[in-house]
Amino acid sequence: MQVLQTILTVVFIIISIALTVIILMQEGKSAGLGAVAGAADTYWGKNKGRSMEGLLVKGTKLLVTLFILIAIVLNMGIF
Repeated sequence: MQVLQTILTVVFIIISIALTVIILMQEGKSAGLGAVAGAADTYWGKNKGRSMEGLLVKGTKLLVTLFILIAIVLNMGIF
């Protein structure tokens, strides 16, 4: 069981680092003056889910879910 705990701890650390990097790569959510002028309705604004920004958001959600699950498992004291 100690081996499984060590593996989960290493995976937890890797997920923590990856989550930090992905969050720092994302753009801010502030609309600024571009939204006032109508710049938010561009092609990239409408298809944001298929862009790199959309991929980063999906990756963040996945990594946060894994982070929370592994944190719960490591804190349960089963090992």
